[in-house]
Amino acid sequence: MGWVCHDRRVTTALIYLVVMLLVAAVVFLLAAVVFGRGEELAPLPPGSSPTRLPAEDITGEDLAEVRFQMVLRGYKMSEVDWVMRRLGVELDDLRARVAELEERERERESSPEASP
Repeated sequence: MGWVCHDRRVTTALIYLVVMLLVAAVVFLLAAVVFGRGEELAPLPPGSSPTRLPAEDITGEDLAEVRFQMVLRGYKMSEVDWVMRRLGVELDDLRARVAELEERERERESSPEASP
């Protein structure tokens, strides 16, 4: 009778061990699918991003086509920050151009040659 009880405990322990190994394998495979299989891409140069925008003269269509890389908790913040900095510079350049053209127009209108 003692052997039967001992055999049941061993069998139960083996079943628990097999179930735990199966659960661990499923968790590992799920993590590999979600987070990748460990491959590494060549590193990007510092300050670069896979997000693309034209070098200058950004249009509304360019902005409509911007796509950010998704990460576990949303968009990759460094890419969003990069786009925002680029747009800020572009807007500042455009405003400076507009101010320069307006100043030229005021000078042209106020010059003595412009008077009839």
